[in-house]
Amino acid sequence: MMKYISTRGMDSRLTGAQAIIQGIAPDKGLYVPEEIPALPFVPGEMTDRSYQEIAKAVIGTFFDDYTAEEMQRCIDGAYDEKFEEKEIVPITEAGGAFFLELYHGKTAAFKDMALSILPYLLTTATKKEHEDKKICILTATSGDTGKAALEGFADVPGTEIIVFFPNQGVSQVQERQMITQEGSNTHVFAIEGNFDDAQTGVKKIFNDRNFAVRLADMGCRLSSANSINIGRLVPQVAYYVYGYIQLIARGVIRDGDPINIVVPTGNFGNILAAYYAKQMGLPVAKLICASNKNKVLTDFISTGVYDTNRDFYLTNSPSMDILISSNLERLLYHLSEGKGPEIRDLMEQLESAKHYEVSAAIRSGLKDFYGGFADVEATNKTIGEMYRNNGYLIDTHTAVAYKVYSDYRETTGDRTPTLIASTASAYKFAESVAKSIGLPEQPDGFRYIEEVASGTGVRVPRGLKDLDKKEVRHSGVIEISQMEDTVAEALRTH
Repeated sequence: MMKYISTRGMDSRLTGAQAIIQGIAPDKGLYVPEEIPALPFVPGEMTDRSYQEIAKAVIGTFFDDYTAEEMQRCIDGAYDEKFEEKEIVPITEAGGAFFLELYHGKTAAFKDMALSILPYLLTTATKKEHEDKKICILTATSGDTGKAALEGFADVPGTEIIVFFPNQGVSQVQERQMITQEGSNTHVFAIEGNFDDAQTGVKKIFNDRNFAVRLADMGCRLSSANSINIGRLVPQVAYYVYGYIQLIARGVIRDGDPINIVVPTGNFGNILAAYYAKQMGLPVAKLICASNKNKVLTDFISTGVYDTNRDFYLTNSPSMDILISSNLERLLYHLSEGKGPEIRDLMEQLESAKHYEVSAAIRSGLKDFYGGFADVEATNKTIGEMYRNNGYLIDTHTAVAYKVYSDYRETTGDRTPTLIASTASAYKFAESVAKSIGLPEQPDGFRYIEEVASGTGVRVPRGLKDLDKKEVRHSGVIEISQMEDTVAEALRTH
């Protein structure tokens, strides 16, 4: 049976269900599989299979403590008519690349792909482990995780969900999605700080043993919906495998041919899922890590030095406005060949000195990655050119990815067929998109949605229609120092 261990060397081996419930390890590390499993099938033999069938096989290989029947129930509950496209993940060819459209779920962002199944994985896990405490899902968001987690866990029995987002640090549409969220167990708070502040605050709460005792006395325990939770990360592996199989089905590649994968990256979870797919045996040549102006990952890939002593920028691709990429810790663990104490030292250096430099062995493992970045001007230009030249509408994050891919292709001459993770609907960032394709100015983000719809004819996702008319249900704004007390108070009143 697959076991999960901490990136920081704690001597403990958990089942998948146990790791999903815990979220983060007691030594502050993240759970990783003891070894990456091999693909459970030959990709070329799966071209007639549905997304659900492929996802069940891939996710089930990681979480083999779930029975086939349990995993089937999780898949059936997650990937159903809540997705607006029957194939769940359509692929569109444009501009010399293949866009893996991950945004056709309820919240119009890629986070739906994993956060639709996480509640089922978690509630199944609590039954398997005879967990009698209420599970409190505690999450920091740079925009999309929050809404997707809220949507997934709303009114799920035995759970409460608390989301923190940076005040003035997400788009108007993203904020409205969260603060209008229904559900008797949902709690949303803006914090006076950026995403890194929110994420650091959440991790601090997770690692406060006294607070854990306090919550236990209230009949609660914490878990996470961020990609620090292995139950959030693993389902993302499935869509890269599915994308490869679809390229075979289309005749773009033959089984065994390599592809490149481009991912717009902030917290590093989405591209780590692509790395896991590669480690499973998917023929991935280059993993292209695309950043916005907050290019800490670009610099790290080229130098081996991770340094957050730099300016922080608010951009129009806010889900990437991150300087501390939590999931990078998992990659470092794998590249160090499981040296937990080494990873613990690096993470302690990051916490105390705000930077670290990796070993030559880890640096050598980064050769599978290419890092690049695009600023706001280049992002907007890319959106406009993609629409004018190809009639294809992309959001700001996908535009960052395509710009970095274009730079990579021009620099290297590499023409390997390439999948680009298209992570959000253009309508989530309608103001930037509208201006980039030459549409007139509007008074707010909701009018920009209407303008883009009338100007392009592209369908508005169901979850974004009439968003401005929904009742605001969550209006709290707190200081970073108030996060722990806010969690306690929210749980005390429920």
